[in-house]
Amino acid sequence: MRLILLWDEETDYASEVREWLRDFEHEVGPDRIESIDPSSYEGESLVTTYDVLQYPAILSLDNDGRLLNLWKGTPMPQIDEVAYWGNKED
Repeated sequence: MRLILLWDEETDYASEVREWLRDFEHEVGPDRIESIDPSSYEGESLVTTYDVLQYPAILSLDNDGRLLNLWKGTPMPQIDEVAYWGNKED
């Protein structure tokens, strides 16, 4: 399973995302979600592959790269919901 948070530090939603990410890592554990800038090489690839048009976005992917769930925009989703999708088995 792979959880990816696509977001940009230089936006008006950045403080909300930083707070959510801090809480997520505290409740679920560090290194359970990847934080990627959508304008980076990897970020652009993810945006294109999964047709992400709104940020912040959280992608839950299975081990084969299939999209299991996608959350877009604010407000940020519930931490327990994202953690659930991050722990699903293939």
